[in-house]
Amino acid sequence: MIEEFLIPLKLSIKVTFVASVFVIILGTVVGRILSVRDFKGKILLETIIMLPLVLPPTVVGFLLIVVFGRHSIIGKFIEWFFNQPIIFTWWAAVIASIVVSFPLMYQSAKTGFQGIDKDIEDVARNCGANELQVFLYISIPLAFKSIVTGSILSIARALGEFGATLMFAGNIPGQTQTVPTAIYMAIDSGDMKMAWLWVISLVFISLIMLLIVQLIQK
Repeated sequence: MIEEFLIPLKLSIKVTFVASVFVIILGTVVGRILSVRDFKGKILLETIIMLPLVLPPTVVGFLLIVVFGRHSIIGKFIEWFFNQPIIFTWWAAVIASIVVSFPLMYQSAKTGFQGIDKDIEDVARNCGANELQVFLYISIPLAFKSIVTGSILSIARALGEFGATLMFAGNIPGQTQTVPTAIYMAIDSGDMKMAWLWVISLVFISLIMLLIVQLIQK
């Protein structure tokens, strides 16, 4: 029973960790770039970035299958390069988690960077700092609360991802079955005790993360 409980939990943590590394880094960088630059098509790009927040999870999963499936150019390249398709693997769960959690990280980071006094960054440039140094030593520290908030919210979202993961990664026990999909299957099979254990674990983890966000914002 303990092993049955831990296997999906371990996989969820693994998927969430890998997805969060990509999301936090990319979300911070993209948030910074789009907070200081204006260009034609920016509104459209930001709309596309935020789209997974409002799309039904099944639609996100369907689009992921279309983009990364075996009949797509990307899917064929991945299958050729890795000698196997990405669909129905734990990496598919990672991609699904990245797609649905990225908007939260991006929006939070962008808001943080937009709130920085530009005069402070200009002073650093006038003192000889290049753009990378300004970003690392001035911008990130000043937007740190927003970046941490976005990181926690995106981690929580990745941990709880269900619909897109179920469609794109499937529900293979020990391979792609994360805690949310395991809860669904446990309820479907009538194993309410195991379902409750997984639900309580996710509620506890999510509660702790949201509490941290509230403390940071104060």
